[in-house]
Amino acid sequence: MTYHPKSDFMRVMIERGFLADCTDYQGLDEALAAGVVPGYIGFDATAKSLHVGSLIQIMMLRWLQKTGHKPIVLMGGGTTKVGDPSFRADERPLLTPDQIDDNIAGIKAVFRNYVSFGDGTTDALMLNNAEWLDSLNYLDFLRDIGRHFSVNRMLSFESVKSRLDREQSLSFLEFNYMILQAYDFLELNRRYGCRLQMGGSDQWGNIVNGIDLTRRILDHEVYGLTSPLLTTSDGKKMGKSASGAVWLNPEMLSSYEFWQFWRNTSDADVGRFLKLYTELPVEECERLGALEGSEINEAKIVLANAVTTLAHGSEAAAAAEQTAREVFEKGGVGDDLPTLDLSADDLADGISLAQLFVRSGLAKSGKDAKRLITEGGAKVNDAQVTDPGQMFGADAFAEPMKLTAGKKRHALVTLAG
Repeated sequence: MTYHPKSDFMRVMIERGFLADCTDYQGLDEALAAGVVPGYIGFDATAKSLHVGSLIQIMMLRWLQKTGHKPIVLMGGGTTKVGDPSFRADERPLLTPDQIDDNIAGIKAVFRNYVSFGDGTTDALMLNNAEWLDSLNYLDFLRDIGRHFSVNRMLSFESVKSRLDREQSLSFLEFNYMILQAYDFLELNRRYGCRLQMGGSDQWGNIVNGIDLTRRILDHEVYGLTSPLLTTSDGKKMGKSASGAVWLNPEMLSSYEFWQFWRNTSDADVGRFLKLYTELPVEECERLGALEGSEINEAKIVLANAVTTLAHGSEAAAAAEQTAREVFEKGGVGDDLPTLDLSADDLADGISLAQLFVRSGLAKSGKDAKRLITEGGAKVNDAQVTDPGQMFGADAFAEPMKLTAGKKRHALVTLAG
């Protein structure tokens, strides 16, 4: 794009690849250049942790604060009770209020590593939309808010259209989600002077609804900005690995496995990921991303260290790198590898090689494990194995057993007690 921004925040968004679309580039840029702009992103509390698919949004809030503005993290304690239908093929499972509260507590821990909270002008706020949604009177809400929404227009939004085109059910509960998200922006503007909503490009329709509602009811000028929906160079959705979601909380995914996810980035993604997920200067990101051959592997280690340092701290990043070097360069066994602890009961009748790969998380199912082993992709203690039915008793675990799937995924199996 040819627009040359006046504000540091817009410059960072454009230079580092965060910007997909904006409702008013110039208006937002001028507001950002003129003073502190509070901006928010909403996160629904559907799990105890966010995963790396949300990291682009978390980094946007971090950059908002670093460039002199006020980030608002809005937890969807209210909207999680409904479920966002955006680009989903099915309805989300409904959670209890206690489950939602537990999830919010877990997600809070993630954000403390990225933004600083407090009462200052640019200190971050963490809010919960249950604060205003739980006490809504339905009839008043329909009369005061619902009348501003055109069903014809809501049906035209891509997130709804894609569901209807596939003739998949869209419940009235989910249809309400759009109105509730729009109402969030109105309330955040009214209560906290929030002037910007950000999100992934799949949220464009919801964001535009909130801007329209805020203008109609409060006559306030507010803005929307979206980031691209990120896929890896091979077309996979960001945030998923072969063994499942890449969680940000170390309690749900070890620092070593998190570090390893970034170390395994495709060559073609390194430069782009350095710009989005680290704070290295843009020129350095481009230099590292342009490396080839074995040198690109050092760029991947820079990426893994920088992202893991932000998420888990520098000590965790250093320990993960050390473990990786021991495993890959020396063929040894590092301390931080994912570990499966077996009990004597587990081994009473022996355990098969395929079961070891499933239980250690290196294979999703018995079928997956059998395929991995028979096709030559499995090793035990660095020696190739080809019989999924090979049995192991307690004596096989006198020393920790190292399992390897492919070239880069490892786990330890130990005998507990």
